[in-house]
Amino acid sequence: MKISTKGRYGLTIMMELGAKFGEGPISLKSIAEKNGLSEHYLEQLIAPLRNAGMVKSIRGAYGGYVLSKDPEAITAGDVIRVLEGPISPVDFTEEDDPAKRDLWLRIRDSIAAVLDSTSLSDLINFKEEGAPDSYMFYI
Repeated sequence: MKISTKGRYGLTIMMELGAKFGEGPISLKSIAEKNGLSEHYLEQLIAPLRNAGMVKSIRGAYGGYVLSKDPEAITAGDVIRVLEGPISPVDFTEEDDPAKRDLWLRIRDSIAAVLDSTSLSDLINFKEEGAPDSYMFYI
């Protein structure tokens, strides 16, 4: 399974908001500039995250976005599912060989377990403990 830019940039947005949780709203412009990303693209990604209730928008001159709940309560799996859809390494049908279908299900469940057991706080703390600023998310 390869996570697209939607998922990777979405996690970046959520980690930036999580790192400043409780400090007030953050603009997408500042997130885009800090990470070298397109502000326009981030605007497209924030809408489904807002619709899913993960972020709130704050209007006004000093507005921006904030997480709707603690970064410990939001998992990488939550973000990936909103932006990428269901987690599945391959499409399979009931007609597939049962052994292969079992393999695909075990792979899917393993990926989901890692994503669902990794909170935004975990990702933020990993970054703050000296890991490189720019990272790729591989599964």
